[in-house]
Amino acid sequence: MAILDVKNINAWFGNSHAVKNINLSADEHTVTALIGPSGCGKSTFIRCLNRLHEEVPGTKVTGEVWLDGENIYASGMDPVAIRRRIGMVFQKPNPFPALSVADNVAVGLHLAGIRKRSLVEETVERSLKQAALWNEVKDKLKAPGTSLSGGQQQRLCIARALAVSPPVLLMDEPTSALDPISTAKIEELLLELKKDITILIVTHNMQQAARISNSTAFFLFGELVEHAQTSQLFTKPKDKRTEDYITGRFG
Repeated sequence: MAILDVKNINAWFGNSHAVKNINLSADEHTVTALIGPSGCGKSTFIRCLNRLHEEVPGTKVTGEVWLDGENIYASGMDPVAIRRRIGMVFQKPNPFPALSVADNVAVGLHLAGIRKRSLVEETVERSLKQAALWNEVKDKLKAPGTSLSGGQQQRLCIARALAVSPPVLLMDEPTSALDPISTAKIEELLLELKKDITILIVTHNMQQAARISNSTAFFLFGELVEHAQTSQLFTKPKDKRTEDYITGRFG
């Protein structure tokens, strides 16, 4: 069953039409990979899914994004509340430098007005365990988040997103700045996390898309060319442009 249903999403930077009439749905407890050459609209598209795109001056979005039967672009919807339900992890790990490991995870709870210490501590531990980081940091929860390695920082950012229990998690090339061992840890983590949440991940690594995703969407020049089960898209793509891209003829 689709938890996220995108209908006719268009996005602009000024007069530049970056995302063109995208229709796509994501089922519960699945990983959807978004692939395509640089600059084809993938990152802009996922920023439309939690209303981050509109934070950039001079941008515009039209269309609908339905989350659990609610259009997040309907009037009166609070973008901040939406971002608690549709979390985001970026390409470069971005822990808050002034905050400890524990406070980095708890920041969303504090913003939501949750102050009860026992609940915050339980949530920090649960989120770090979900992010497969607890055993590595349980003795340094008061250390700065930026004191961790790059791979640990990225898992800390995942824990921060998970702390507010979002049903959907967006990831924009979360392993592109990481070494192969850290990348493998995050891929294992995503396969575990999809038991509880729905994940959409932008990746330039087609082997990664093949390893971790249930379905794959191929973007080109701001358009969604093809979206299918990953095994089908990589072995029997319906569109010649998809085949050319995945076989390395262009891109």
